[in-house]
Amino acid sequence: MTYIQFLGAAGTVTGSKHLINTRVDGSGKNGLQVLIDCGLFQGHKEWRERNWQNAPVPAPEIDAVVLTHAHLDHSGWIPRLVKGGFRGPIYATQATIDLCSILLPDSGHLQEEDAGFYNKKKASKHSPALPLYTLEEAQDSLKYFHPVPYHQTTRLSPELAFRFVRAAHILGSCMAEIELTTDSGTRRLLFTGDIGRLRNETVAPGKVVHSGPVEGETADLLVMESTYGNRVHPTNDPRPQLAALIRQTVERGGSVIVPAFAVERTQKFLFLLKQLMLTGQLPTVPVYCDSPMAIKAVEVFLKHTEEYSEETRQLIETCGFPLQWREFTFASTAEESKKINATHYPSIIISSSGMVTGGRILHHLAQRLPDPRNLVIFIGFQAPGTRGFTIQSGAREVKIFGEMVPIRAQVASLEQFSDHADTPELLQWLHTFPRSPEVSYLVHGEPAASSQLRDAMIKELGWKVQVAQWMQKVDVE
Repeated sequence: MTYIQFLGAAGTVTGSKHLINTRVDGSGKNGLQVLIDCGLFQGHKEWRERNWQNAPVPAPEIDAVVLTHAHLDHSGWIPRLVKGGFRGPIYATQATIDLCSILLPDSGHLQEEDAGFYNKKKASKHSPALPLYTLEEAQDSLKYFHPVPYHQTTRLSPELAFRFVRAAHILGSCMAEIELTTDSGTRRLLFTGDIGRLRNETVAPGKVVHSGPVEGETADLLVMESTYGNRVHPTNDPRPQLAALIRQTVERGGSVIVPAFAVERTQKFLFLLKQLMLTGQLPTVPVYCDSPMAIKAVEVFLKHTEEYSEETRQLIETCGFPLQWREFTFASTAEESKKINATHYPSIIISSSGMVTGGRILHHLAQRLPDPRNLVIFIGFQAPGTRGFTIQSGAREVKIFGEMVPIRAQVASLEQFSDHADTPELLQWLHTFPRSPEVSYLVHGEPAASSQLRDAMIKELGWKVQVAQWMQKVDVE
């Protein structure tokens, strides 16, 4: 029996792992076991604890990983898989590999730091607290990555081949088209990974890479994300609101703190701020990018000119590369980061992580959340259970470094900066399919989002759609 099993991102937004098993003879000696993505669970404790559980298939028995993009909820469990004995190839685009070479070691470093903090404070029920994996283990996992260009068919065995097509989510992101030969014939599976927004410069400005997923896809079985399945992005241009929020904060002597994902979202926001300053819509104030990982991601972005949107090309032609912009300071070291917190004049601080789960953003928020002159702007999805979700939801305080920090700063959210397509955009893309899949499974969404998108797809498209369940097996014949 050939089947797909949903090992993550089923019933939740994070932890993407989808197993394709073609070992049909029961002995485990023939066929393949391939993971599509290998991500970390984030958010609620019940999900995070699953990062410590072994996969139902022993790591040494997994033959390969096919990776759609570099975000940790899709790639961040790879070092743990290698630590468990996986020694197969990990296939990804070159840009994804370049980003993973930054993200994965940084993830290992942060986990070592967290374990050290809990041991110092004796704040863990485990003694000693251990990291899920270390920086060294993350670096070791990088040697298993193999670059694959878009649109090149790569055959892993007589019964399975795959091809990458653009997903337009972040730099290097792709969908995985799977060609699977079974006893019943050839089957085409499509794993979307995360799907970028359809291009609209007015309501979704600042896109730095190719926009809009590839149209005209076909699939017998579709596995699709549903992160924004119960929401619709605002259709107004966010730039006037963003400019007004920042101006008001500066006028009252406050600073703007922006928790942003180091990959894509930070680069997008930097370019947008530069455009607004150039056109006089924003006052020229110091902008600090306080994330070593984001700075490295900018360097990776500058390397992959083939991914640029036309707007990005024009801005770079006019202003040069971001690392050269006069008003912008990129803080690489801890000392440079501390200097930012020592300043008391209005500024804009962009720092990761985007969901406030760790990193330097914690120091900036701990210092500035109690001051009502300041402003926190969320420009990305905040998963339930994260600090970002707590702050965004209107709580009066949030725990940072084991202490409750009062939230008196203004808090705003601009969903136009999301890199996930919403329901109308997904439906618009699905309408380009020349034929409907036999069945579609929705993953990477909270239950309410997945079920609402399912209902919308059934009503508008007439497709057979199911919400994937954690550990569910689906026959592919």
